[in-house]
Amino acid sequence: MQRYYFDHNATTPVDPAVLDAMLPTLTEVYGNASSIHRFGQDARRLAEVGRQQVASLLGTKPRQIVFTSGGTEADNMAILGTVRSNTSAKRHVITSTIEHPAVLKTCQQLEQEGVEATYISVGASGVVDPEDVRRALRPETVLVSIMHANNELGTIQPIPEIAAIAREAGAAFHTDGVQSTGKIPTPVEELGVDFFALSGHKIYAPKGIGALYVRQGIDLESISYGGKQERGRRAGTDNVPGMVALGAAAELAESNLATQPARLGALRDRLERGVMETISDCWVNGAGSARTPNTTNIGFDHVEGEAMVIALDLKGFGVSSGAACSSGAVEPSHVLTAIGLTKEQARSSIRFSLGKQTDEPAVDALLEALPEIVNRLRILSPSYSG
Repeated sequence: MQRYYFDHNATTPVDPAVLDAMLPTLTEVYGNASSIHRFGQDARRLAEVGRQQVASLLGTKPRQIVFTSGGTEADNMAILGTVRSNTSAKRHVITSTIEHPAVLKTCQQLEQEGVEATYISVGASGVVDPEDVRRALRPETVLVSIMHANNELGTIQPIPEIAAIAREAGAAFHTDGVQSTGKIPTPVEELGVDFFALSGHKIYAPKGIGALYVRQGIDLESISYGGKQERGRRAGTDNVPGMVALGAAAELAESNLATQPARLGALRDRLERGVMETISDCWVNGAGSARTPNTTNIGFDHVEGEAMVIALDLKGFGVSSGAACSSGAVEPSHVLTAIGLTKEQARSSIRFSLGKQTDEPAVDALLEALPEIVNRLRILSPSYSG
C-alpha cells in the first residue's frame, strides 16, 4: 500500500542534503567545539557555518543566533529569560489564546511566580487584533508574545504591527516562528521582533535542534546553568551535528522560498476545493485569513476527528486532528475552541499539512479516499440524520 504524509506541521523527514552535511560531524569531525585543539576547532568551524546559514535565512547577523534543543526551549528562553531578568515589583506579560503550549504553559509558570498575564482572545479569523494588544498594555508590561503562524490553522499574525505597538510601550516582543520558518519569508529585522524561535525538525532537519534570534542589546537571563556556551545564554556542550544540520536545512529553506510557497499553496487550494465540491457539511477553519501555504484545517460535521485520523491511516494517509504535542488529550483543541468552534466542531476538524514530497497525485489520492471515509463515519455517528 502506498503511503502519503500530510502531517508536516508535526514533523518533517530529514532532507538527504541535510543528512549528508550532518554525517561528517558524527564520524570525522567529532571534537568538542569548546576545545582549543584542532579537533575542537574543526567542529567549531562547522558549527559557525551552521549559525551563518540560520542567520541568512532570518536576515540577521550570526551573533544574534542562539542554538537550542528546539522550538520549546527557544520559547522558554525568550519568555522566562526576559521576564525573570526584570526586577520590577510588578510585571505583566501579554500573549494570545491560540499560542502553542510552549508559550501558554510558560506564561502560566510565570503566573505562579507572581507575574500577571493577559491572554488576548481571537475571533473566527484566528488572527490577533493589534489593537487588542494595545488595549491590554500596562505600564508594567514586560513582554508581549504572539506567534507568527498558528500551528493548527496556519493563520499568519500581523507581527510587524504588534511588534511596533510593543516597542512603543517599552515592552520586549517575542514571536514563535516555528510554523512560519521556511514556509513564508521571516526577515526578523523587518518584522521588528526582539526574539524569534524556530525548530529544525519542522524544516527537514533532525529533532533536537532549534534556534532563537535575540536582537542585539536585549537583556536576557539564562535559564540553564553550567558552561558559557552560546555567549553565556545556554549552558551545555554544543550540539555540533544538530547545528550543522539546522544550518543546511536553513540554506535549503532559503533557496526554496522562491518556489515552494506557491507550489504548496496551489496544492492546498486544490485539496480545499476538492473537499468542498465532493463532501457536504464541511468548512475550512480560518479560511478568510492569510495562512501559511501548506496548511489547511477542515471541519467535517458529524465526524469524530480521531476516528477519521485512524481511518485515513488505514488507507495510507498520515493526517492530524490537532497539534502533535497535544495528541491523546481528552479536551478538544484549545485553538479551535478559541476561534469559536463548539467542542463537537473542534473534535470534527482535521489538519492537513503539506510538504516537499506532496504532489498532485498525493492530493488526488486523498480526495478520492475522503468521501467514502466521511460517509461511513457519519453513518456510525448518533448525531447524523443523513
